[in-house]
Amino acid sequence: MQTFNVRGMTCGHCSKAITQAIKARDDEARVDIDLPTGIVRVEAELSDEEVREAIREEGYEVQ
Repeated sequence: MQTFNVRGMTCGHCSKAITQAIKARDDEARVDIDLPTGIVRVEAELSDEEVREAIREEGYEVQ
């Protein structure tokens, strides 16, 4: 499982956008988002950089 700190997520729409962006690259991916802490956990066949790129493309900052 990969864990990322993401800035800028504030609502359910943010969660949905990030989840869809990751699933567009791996439709079997499992994505768990904790909005209050900004933590995104991903279980997928994607590299860390591929996940980071998907999140960045949605306009969020990945630390």
